[in-house]
Formats: sequence, C-alpha cells, structure tokens
Amino acid sequence: MESRQRMVREQILAKGIVDPRILAAFNRVARHLFVAPLHREQAYADVELPIDEGQTVNRPYTVAIMTAAIAPDERKKVLEIGTGSGYQAAILAELVKQVYTIDIYERLTQKARERIRSLGYDNVFFKTGDGFLGWAEHAPYEGIIVTCSPDHIPEPLIRQLAVGGRMVIPVSFSRQVQELILIEKEADGRLKRTNLIPVKFVPMIQRRHAD
Repeated sequence: MESRQRMVREQILAKGIVDPRILAAFNRVARHLFVAPLHREQAYADVELPIDEGQTVNRPYTVAIMTAAIAPDERKKVLEIGTGSGYQAAILAELVKQVYTIDIYERLTQKARERIRSLGYDNVFFKTGDGFLGWAEHAPYEGIIVTCSPDHIPEPLIRQLAVGGRMVIPVSFSRQVQELILIEKEADGRLKRTNLIPVKFVPMIQRRHAD
C-alpha cells in the first residue's frame, strides 16, 4: 500500500493530475495484481510491464493522463479499446457508471474478466473482437479510451462517440512518432483535436471478419 501511495504522489500527482477522485482510484486499485508474478516488484515503478500476447501494462502516468482526458464521472458510459491486463478498466470502474472493454486476444479478455470479477467490479463488460469496429450495440459513449496505436482514428469510434464526448487515442504518424490525441465531439458534430503528449504504445491490430 505504501508503494502504491508513493506511485500516486510521485508519478501522478507531481505530474499535474490533481483530480481527487482519480487519485483515490489509483490508490484503491492494486496494480501488482495486474502484472505477472515475475514483475510484481516493479508494479509501482514508472515503467510499462509486459503481459501475455506481447502486450503491456502502461506506465501509471500514461493510464492517469488518459483517464483524466475523458473527464470521468459516475454518470458516464465509457468504451475501452485494448483490455490488456484490465488495469485501465479497473481504474475506470471506480470512476464511471459502465465500462465496455474490447480486446482482440481472447486469452487476455478471459484473464482480465476473471481478475476484474474477483475484485468485485460488476460494471465492466467484456468482448473479444476488432477494436477498429468499436462496440456499436452499446453506443453512444461519453468517453472512449484507446490503449493501442492505430495509424489513423477509426471512423466507427468517431461515430460511436456521443455529442459532447471525449476520446483519447495514441496515433502513430510513423514507426518512431506517436502522439496521444484528445478528440472532442462538439454540438454541431465537428471534432476538436488536441495533441497531448508523445507516447509509445503497442500497435492496434485489425483483423478481417472480426465480430
């Protein structure tokens, strides 16, 4: 618990994330439960850590800035693309009404579902599928978080974003350059785009005929 509190102070609060609800969520969610036993000593360090299928758990600050970017509150329904370990989904579950999360890897989906359920969250819903397509059945979403990097912003995700909603997505402009981008859908349907920080995410994978 002490190492978790230090992570929040030094890696999140000190870097400008000051929303007390977000800080409390990071203090409540035990990051070490979302990484392999081999890496648990590093669970609260300022690093990304490997998980199955060549994926990663993002750095705490990266998770925090993406969470803050969508302005979470308990009335919102949020879509996450790239479930991974489930850590981002658990943070969101503390802050929003419902979380719908998709991963292209069935093994990751199953393990994250088991982990999230074991922690008592009942407002997170899982799907194995192509994140480029989003999850239209439950749209629109007031927030969308994409935790893998495409080379463009998928049009289905733009359509599934509610008016007034916020999407945060790391876009790859080249092999070396990724930028975390905030998209806000305004009342007239236009998109306001803000570049946040340079980042490094695993690629977003698209498969044909994914449901």
